[in-house]
Amino acid sequence: MNETRKSQKKVSVRRAVNFVYEDAPGKEVFLSGSFNNWQLTTRMKDKQQKGFYSCRLLLEPGEYQYKFVVDGQWRLDGNNGCFAPNGFGELNSVLKVEPK
Repeated sequence: MNETRKSQKKVSVRRAVNFVYEDAPGKEVFLSGSFNNWQLTTRMKDKQQKGFYSCRLLLEPGEYQYKFVVDGQWRLDGNNGCFAPNGFGELNSVLKVEPK
């Protein structure tokens, strides 16, 4: 019976990923991407109010496309040189989350 319980125990393979966006203080910044169905639900915080917006997500291994939405404007991640066309004549930033 202990063997069955051990095999049923779910092991998390998600990895913590930190996202950072730099701009002037006082902006409204969201992180949107394939990991949240491109919804504007992940608000980034500028804890010290110096223009360093950040958030942390737990993501499964895989490839994700994303953008920052700053005061309603979609922006690429300037700190990430990996991009992919998005079908709208623009680019998305690309993140690869490797397994542990």
